[in-house]
Amino acid sequence: MSVLERITVNPRQCGGRPCIRGMRIRVSDILDLLGAGAGPDDILRDYPDLEREDISAALLWAARYVDHPRLSA
Repeated sequence: MSVLERITVNPRQCGGRPCIRGMRIRVSDILDLLGAGAGPDDILRDYPDLEREDISAALLWAARYVDHPRLSA
């Protein structure tokens, strides 16, 4: 499984926002926790269904998202 395959989007779940492996844990939840100073071990302790690779996938997804070119007319 590619790391980014851990990120799923389902229009019927979480308003279509990217989630981790079909769970109701959004990529933005992981990023918010990291941004607030939580470390990967803290997140894994609070969310036992997550795996370390899920956190890596969320970070990689975010990096790719913000690096997406935008065209202006």
